[in-house]
Amino acid sequence: MGKDLEINEEIEKYIQELSKTLHPVQSEIISYNKTLGDIMRMQISVSQCVLLEFITKVSKAKKILEIGTFTGLSTLSMSLGMSEEGLIITVDKNKETNIKAKNFFKKAKQNKKIQTIVKPALETLEELKSKNSIFDIAFIDADKDNYKNYYENIVSMVRVGGLIIVDNVLWHGEVADSNNNKKFTKIIREFNNYVKNDNRTEQIIIPLGDGLMICRKL
Repeated sequence: MGKDLEINEEIEKYIQELSKTLHPVQSEIISYNKTLGDIMRMQISVSQCVLLEFITKVSKAKKILEIGTFTGLSTLSMSLGMSEEGLIITVDKNKETNIKAKNFFKKAKQNKKIQTIVKPALETLEELKSKNSIFDIAFIDADKDNYKNYYENIVSMVRVGGLIIVDNVLWHGEVADSNNNKKFTKIIREFNNYVKNDNRTEQIIIPLGDGLMICRKL
């Protein structure tokens, strides 16, 4: 049986160097986030940027829902993979980071494809459900306490064959340590088990960044 490679910093750097080059504004967002201190951890990794763009291109997604905008790196990554007719609705409750994200979208000339909503995500999900909104892809990267709530709302809003992508599902590797029962480790571990046992989707966890779960709706 083949064994998965352990990805250290040297291998990660090698992968990045030989993967698709980031858009200049993606690189600018990463540089900006480095000035924000500890909250930079909310940013997706470079390899995740490339993967999200690829998934969007390959799936030919025309409508995407994102929970958790931050400064716009993941949003922009997916937008770059969409046609000009595509639309991303991205939700975040932070007004300040939303303004910064919108400036980056405009600079990358992607703003016409992106609609930002500033309010609690669960409220927005209820509004979108009431309009019978259906999406090709949904990306969840927000407060971990509500991962299960976001997932439950979104399952009905993604088309059959569509994707639900969830970030931070390996939680620094802590979820695999059965002796680690810290609050957020337990929340993520329980969420992962919940999705695994959900017969509405099939899923795989990819060890990129802090762990990316990709679910396909059946």
